Amino acid sequence: MGADAWRGDACSLVEAYRAKELSPREALDASLDAIADSDLNAFSLVDTEKARASADAADVTRPFGGVPVAIKELDPVAGWPSTFASLVFKDRVSHFDSTQVARLRDAGAVLVGQTTASEFGFINCTNTRLHGTTRNPWNRARTPGGSSGGTAAAVAGGLVPIGSGGDGGGSLRIPAGFTGLFALKSTFGRIPKGPFAHQPPLTVVVGCLSRSVRDTARWFDVCNGFDPRDTLSLPRVEGWEAGLDGFELRGRKAVVAIDLGGAIVDDRQAQLLTQRADQLIHAAGLVRADVVVDFPVGGTEWALSNLSGLAGLLGDLYPDCHDDLTPEVQLAMSFAMERFSIDAVGASEMFRILFNEKMAEIFEKTDFIICATNPDVAFNAEGPMATTVGGVDLIATYGLDRALSNNGALTFPANLAGNPAVSIPSGEMDGLPIGLQIIGRHHEEQLLLDLARVAEREFPWPLTAPLST
Repeated sequence: MGADAWRGDACSLVEAYRAKELSPREALDASLDAIADSDLNAFSLVDTEKARASADAADVTRPFGGVPVAIKELDPVAGWPSTFASLVFKDRVSHFDSTQVARLRDAGAVLVGQTTASEFGFINCTNTRLHGTTRNPWNRARTPGGSSGGTAAAVAGGLVPIGSGGDGGGSLRIPAGFTGLFALKSTFGRIPKGPFAHQPPLTVVVGCLSRSVRDTARWFDVCNGFDPRDTLSLPRVEGWEAGLDGFELRGRKAVVAIDLGGAIVDDRQAQLLTQRADQLIHAAGLVRADVVVDFPVGGTEWALSNLSGLAGLLGDLYPDCHDDLTPEVQLAMSFAMERFSIDAVGASEMFRILFNEKMAEIFEKTDFIICATNPDVAFNAEGPMATTVGGVDLIATYGLDRALSNNGALTFPANLAGNPAVSIPSGEMDGLPIGLQIIGRHHEEQLLLDLARVAEREFPWPLTAPLST
């Protein structure tokens, strides 16, 4: 599948253009052929003619000049469908570009098409009534994760070198961990989410899934910086790519808590990731800190409060549209309509205050928290959400609520507190990738990138899945 598509990272593709080793049109056509031959169901739309026009006019002096880029279907592009991966909005079309997309266009990116996502970005499996099942290029029977599963499948599957995603509870890091890619979930507000930015519950960030650390650094060079259409976006920070390897890591502290104090993680994976964490600490010259990681446990109040935005989006279409929703969204909306109250909102805010205090307390004693990205390797492509880990039935052992919440128990803390975090490809288990997650202090993404660069040099990972050949 896609034997002629570019297998390196996006930065090396730009270098190849500048050296006149190939042209943007040649690279694009190879990607289009790979997409047409693919059985991954990674794309819900391919904009062939506009992409070819963009490639023909590409300015390869730009940061992503001529690079074929995939855009997640939850990221608005003018003239493309704006369905939120839902049958409810199957006929809706966007009339604007998101700020991120506009900045990518200005940087020379060739927008190839729209990649699949879970409905409303709700779960960690990309399987919807609108687009069907998206598959993991490492194993077609497994999911690439969600909600940015289509982008992950496209990049890991050798279809395009890089693509956009978002992360409100792990939706960049979970797919990265499942497909062997690199992802940075930034400090909240680093890349603007406008126009028409939806803020509550203050957890969602946008970014990319990439094959290399430098690709992600270049993406943030292009896309970060305040925009008035997102009043919570942060001031611009320069020098992401140029500053790589520029921070002193030796002597900084890291705590290793593979289960992040409360997640249920496969024992074999925990052993592999603990070994990799120890290797990384040694290679970077870090000091292992003895810090207890023990976050407060949220109840249903927090989950309910997250659904207020979805209720607003559906508006008076709900409950008539109930049968068009995927089962997970149906269940959540029914539960929310029955249980949501001002008391629940108040309880969720108190929980968030306690959670933020705990995160701040931990980072008074360490510079990094090292843990797993996912509880286990990728589960079935069609779903449902995993309720077993290492063969253990979590519902029977811990109950339904904890079994379901375990899917994001490792990634959601960084969203809730707004901290940056990366997922680094860290080997395989049962022929599937596993990811090591590192959480950092607010506004210290570049330290995380430098630590990831150490891992990239010392423990290089395959840039695409072996089954994508």
